[in-house]
Amino acid sequence: MTPYCELGREELLELKKELTQKYEDAKGKGLKLDMSRGKPSTDQLDMTMPMMDIFSSHCDMKDDQGVDTRNYGCLEGIYSARKLLGDMLGVDPEHVIVFGTASLNVMYDSISRAYTHGIMGSTPWCRLEKVKFLCPAPGYDRHFSITEHFGIEMINIPMTMEGPDMDLVEEYVKDPAVKGIWCVPMYTNPMGITYSEEVCRRMADLSPAAEDFRVYWDNAYCVHHLYEDKQDTLPEILGMCKANGKEDMVLEFASTSKISFAGAGISCLAASKANLDWVKKSMTIQIISHDKINQLRHVRYFKNLDGIKEQMRKHANIMRPKFELVLETLERELGGLGIGTWTKPLGGYFISFDSMEGCAKAIYNKCKEAGVTLTTVGATYPYKKDPHDTNIRIAPSYPTLEELKITAELFTLCVKLASVEKLLETK
Repeated sequence: MTPYCELGREELLELKKELTQKYEDAKGKGLKLDMSRGKPSTDQLDMTMPMMDIFSSHCDMKDDQGVDTRNYGCLEGIYSARKLLGDMLGVDPEHVIVFGTASLNVMYDSISRAYTHGIMGSTPWCRLEKVKFLCPAPGYDRHFSITEHFGIEMINIPMTMEGPDMDLVEEYVKDPAVKGIWCVPMYTNPMGITYSEEVCRRMADLSPAAEDFRVYWDNAYCVHHLYEDKQDTLPEILGMCKANGKEDMVLEFASTSKISFAGAGISCLAASKANLDWVKKSMTIQIISHDKINQLRHVRYFKNLDGIKEQMRKHANIMRPKFELVLETLERELGGLGIGTWTKPLGGYFISFDSMEGCAKAIYNKCKEAGVTLTTVGATYPYKKDPHDTNIRIAPSYPTLEELKITAELFTLCVKLASVEKLLETK
C-alpha cells in the first residue's frame, strides 16, 4: 500500500470521494454499538454464574478459621480471602487487607484519607499549599478523575513501550509537593503493555523528597493473559521496595471484578505493615467489616490460585478471538498507510490506537455519527486533554464477534477518511 502522505492532492480528493461514499453507506445501516469501556461480555458473566450456587440456606458459613462470615468482625477480611488475593499478587497474606467489591473505591479512599488526615503522621494534603501527582499517559481515566476531584495538580508523564518515562519520574519526585504516581503496571490501560523489569527496578528505588510519597500500583490485570504460551511477567513490587529499604513507598491494589463479576467481586490492598496499620486506623471508624459472605463465596468457588488461573483461561478463550479480530482488521486495512499505529497486547482489556496528529477527535465523531461509541478522546490523559489529539482506546471485550467485525471495519474507514481530510488541509 502507498502511504497516504505520498499521495498528491488529486489522488487524495479521489480517495476522499470513495471513502465518503462508503462512510455514507455505513451510516445508513443504523448501527448502535458500544466500545466505550472495557466491560466483560455477557458470555464472560454467564460463565461465572455457577458461583451463585455456592451457598444455600443450609450452608456452613464459617471460614476455615472458624469465623462466622454472617456476623460482625474480621476487619482485614477472612484469612482465606487474604491468602487467595495475596497469592494472586505474589505477596504474603499478612500484607493484604480485603475490602468490598471494587478496587477503585479503595484507591479513592486512599487519596481521600491522605487528603484529610495525612499519611502515617504527615501533614494532611488539604493543609498544603500545593499537592502534585504524576500521571503516566495515556493512562486510566478513573485514576485521573480521582486526583482531579481533590484538586490535585496532575503532571503528564509520557508512556513508552517499557512503561513511564523514568528519567522524568526520578526528576519530578525531587519536588516535595509531588505526593504520588498512578501506575497500571501490567497490560496497562489503555496501551496493554507491561512495565519492564528496568522500569520496575527504578520505580522501587525512587528517592522522593516527600516522606508521604506513594506509588499507587493498580495491578488490575495481573492474571489477565490472552495466551498460555506467551505471557508478560511483572516483578513483585513490594518485595523490590523492601529490598531497597523502602517498603512503605508502595500501595498495591487489585480485585476480582473482571475475574468473577464486574463490580461484584472482592478487592484488596497490599502494603507494608506500617501502611496497613495506618489504613486500619481509619477503617475502624469507617466500617466494622466488609462483606465476608462474598469473600467466602469467592474462596469456595476458586479455592486457590490454580482455580483463578483456570477461570482466566476461560476468559481468554472468549477474549482472544476478539483481540485477534481487531488487530487483524487494523493490519489489513491500515497497515502500510502511515496513518496510525497500535499496540498488540498479550493480555488485559484494551488496544491503544494513535492516529495522525490532530485526527483522534474527528475519528471519534465520525464513528459516533455512524452509530459506534468509542471512549471519549482525551479521556486517557489528565484533565481529558490529549496534547496531540492522537490517542483512542479500543475496548474489544463487550461486543459479540459479529458486532466487533462491523465495528472494527467502520473504525478503520473513519481513520482513513479523517486522515485524508487532514492531509488535504496541507496540500
